[in-house]
Amino acid sequence: MAPVTNQAIIDQVNPKDHPGKDVYGVIGHPIAHSKSPIIHAYFAKQTNQSIHYGRIFSELNAFKETVEEFFARGGKGLNITVPFKLEAYALAQKKTDRAQLAKAANVLWLKDGELWCDNTDGVGLTRDLQRLLKNQQTSLKNAKVLILGAGGAAQGVIDPLMAESVSQITIANRTFAKADQLIAQFQPSAMAAQVHLEARDIQNLDQSKTQANDTFDLIINATATGLGDASPISKELIKAISNPKTLAYDMVYGKETRFMQDARELGLNASDGLGMLVEQAALAFEIWRHLKGADSPLDIDGAIAAVRATY
Repeated sequence: MAPVTNQAIIDQVNPKDHPGKDVYGVIGHPIAHSKSPIIHAYFAKQTNQSIHYGRIFSELNAFKETVEEFFARGGKGLNITVPFKLEAYALAQKKTDRAQLAKAANVLWLKDGELWCDNTDGVGLTRDLQRLLKNQQTSLKNAKVLILGAGGAAQGVIDPLMAESVSQITIANRTFAKADQLIAQFQPSAMAAQVHLEARDIQNLDQSKTQANDTFDLIINATATGLGDASPISKELIKAISNPKTLAYDMVYGKETRFMQDARELGLNASDGLGMLVEQAALAFEIWRHLKGADSPLDIDGAIAAVRATY
């Protein structure tokens, strides 16, 4: 991996360098791995949009300044990736309903001089999961879901999963208090949606989940462990809490993560988060470019193929 100092120089999009084009970007730490520029270039070509989309590296303590500089230079919109989704939500003056429910944001744009935010992660995830589960002749309805991690990535997907009528969502985190806090945030809407929510400590996750009739149908890794060579839970634990139809889903994309490898070795279906990335990018693109999905459907499969071709 390139040194941080070099990355900050290379991955720093300046809208003033692209006259005549609307400039967008994705901001994160790290960011060099991001395939978002490929996806948005694909959508722009499909819809004949004149844009430029690039990567932006931000130091951990400089997110606000980096965002403000981008928009001050004429930037039109930003995607937000780890670890800045909570900061993006706090920074925006206007928040969509989806963002308010998640209290995390992955999309920013300026409208009438005010910074708006949205969260398209959850809808992007559920659309991808619907595609994957349909292939294995199952669905999200009544599914028991385990989410590993309690950060911004997890926050953005809880409400959309409840909207798909899952029966249970368990949040497991190394710090139990953070998982419990996240459950409390969504409990009021969960009661209305009749979804059972619970918080767990990853370390004792298997204590009540070892019976064959009490396993998870979907395990989502919403931690950043996949960016390295680690998994948030052991192979033995995956075996203990899964059933033959369990889908193991890692939000990290572009590699076979340890979490995915362990699941496949146990005979489970596993997927990375590329489909989610493309689906959430499509929603952001529609927001920025004022498109309506039904009137101008974006080619999701084509965008996925375009990214896979770069691996």
